Amino acid sequence: MAVLSNGFDATISAAAGEDAALLAELRAVFIESLERQVDLLSRARCDGNWAVAAQRLKSLGASFNAPTLVALADLALDSAPGDPTVIRKLSQFAGEIPAS
Repeated sequence: MAVLSNGFDATISAAAGEDAALLAELRAVFIESLERQVDLLSRARCDGNWAVAAQRLKSLGASFNAPTLVALADLALDSAPGDPTVIRKLSQFAGEIPAS
C-alpha cells in the first residue's frame, strides 16, 4: 500500500517552501497527530468518542492531502467502536510513514 500520496509531499512542501526545518516539523506534527488520534480511537468504547476520533483522523488526512488516511477514517466511521481491524489498519498506516 502506498502510505502517503505525492499530494502529501506536495502539500507540506508548498507550506514549508524552502525551509527544511519547517518541512521536517510539519511531517513530525502530522505523525504525532495521527498517532494521538489512533490511540484515542483505540481507547474509545462509545459511539461518540469513536466518531470524534475518526472525524479528527479524516480531517487530518484531508488537511495534509493523505487520501489513504481519509479512506481509513471513513472505514472507522462505518465501523463499530473498538473494531480491531480498523485499529490495526490505522496503526499499520501510522507505522509505515517515513519520518523524513
